[in-house]
Amino acid sequence: MKTKIVTLEEGLEEAVGLIKGGDVVAFPTETVYGLGANALDKEAVKKIFIAKGRPMDNPLIIHIADKAMIDELTVDVSSQARAVIDAFMPGPITVILKKASCVPDEVSAGLVTVGIRFPKHTVAREFIKACGLPICAPSANTSTKISPTSAIHVYEDMQGRIPLILEGGDCQVGIESTIIDMSGDTPTILRPGAITPQMLASVLGEVKTFSGEIVVAKAPGMKYKHYAPSCEMVVASSVENAINAYNEHKALNPVILAKSEYIAKAKSLIDCNYIDLGKDDEEVMRNIYASMHQAQNKYDYIICQDFGDEGVAKSVMNRIEKASGGKRV
Repeated sequence: MKTKIVTLEEGLEEAVGLIKGGDVVAFPTETVYGLGANALDKEAVKKIFIAKGRPMDNPLIIHIADKAMIDELTVDVSSQARAVIDAFMPGPITVILKKASCVPDEVSAGLVTVGIRFPKHTVAREFIKACGLPICAPSANTSTKISPTSAIHVYEDMQGRIPLILEGGDCQVGIESTIIDMSGDTPTILRPGAITPQMLASVLGEVKTFSGEIVVAKAPGMKYKHYAPSCEMVVASSVENAINAYNEHKALNPVILAKSEYIAKAKSLIDCNYIDLGKDDEEVMRNIYASMHQAQNKYDYIICQDFGDEGVAKSVMNRIEKASGGKRV
């Protein structure tokens, strides 16, 4: 199979034809690029799992282009869920709701719930609207690998596995959507993202974050290894620890991923390879996956700053901890 990258103007008709014909298409969102298929066609949905090498018990998120589609795909939507939808959609949030009978078990991994997302990205919305169908989509990468934030990232990982990639520029959020479970009595964040607990609490009054053993995953990113580069990655608790790890692994051509200030301090102490992620947490969030792609292509050992547990930094660290397998220096 030959994989093409096309713009929306060049390839919309072909992309819609592929979706309606039961195939898959990669497309941009504001968070990461997704690998989409007709969410109502279980055979098409299976092609996502095959292309990614994704476990079938890892549920998918349905992407929509109109809030009216929510009532076609779900049942028993609470007033609290409506409040979250009205406050944050379109945007980088996924809401877990009880699914309607039209949603195949292949999408929900056999669960009675399903995640719904209304992306903000113009290309995503125009693509989904032109399809006239809900599009289920995980990130457009092979299972466990780094999520893609550009069309080139998708191509490098999935060429030959999928027919078409819609080009939409670099993703402006940079990590996957916040997932909040609104199907039960207490709103619960299952995956952190750009929409923080504080932002959700301002609408809901009370929100909790899931913690505990995961037996059945209600949302992507909970149960399996994710976001991992092809080389070893560790988290450094301090600049000094980063430098020590760098010196210890010089034979592996190491690199430090960190904020501008952290890099400046490291450079004052050692001559090192580095990738500057930006000056603040939002820049780090936008740049982290692209920098991990760059690092794995050029270096053999990645040392990443610990960004802390406040606001979106906590969401970034959720990805970094999974990518590093929890390894710290």
